Amino acid sequence: YDEAVRDVFAALDRVEAHLADHRYLAGKYLTEADWRLFVTLVRFDAAYNGVFKCNIRRLEDYHHLSHYLRELYQFENVRETVKIDHIKAGYYSIASVNPTGIVPAGPLIDFDRPHDRERLMGKGIVMR
Repeated sequence: YDEAVRDVFAALDRVEAHLADHRYLAGKYLTEADWRLFVTLVRFDAAYNGVFKCNIRRLEDYHHLSHYLRELYQFENVRETVKIDHIKAGYYSIASVNPTGIVPAGPLIDFDRPHDRERLMGKGIVMR
């Protein structure tokens, strides 16, 4: 656990530094890599932080990662695919890591808050 949790946060630190001056993972265009990271990030504070004890920091403590996550979440039709209650119920139902079966009420996460990603050059999804 000790080594693995340090590795997780070292990786988050690297992505945080990259996103400070890159709008997306591969540069100025949104790619599949961004969506692959999104599915991890959207679960992080709600599930991984508590269930897997990845709690050195919350994703909300990372300025660029949290704003990046909110930008992706706010793309058209994405928010409808994210069901935080289902995510929490699924992860917290794993008896080997949560023997009590208690699903916490929080955290309350507002992915609709404004983000500052427009300050960086780049293009998201062009809807036609």
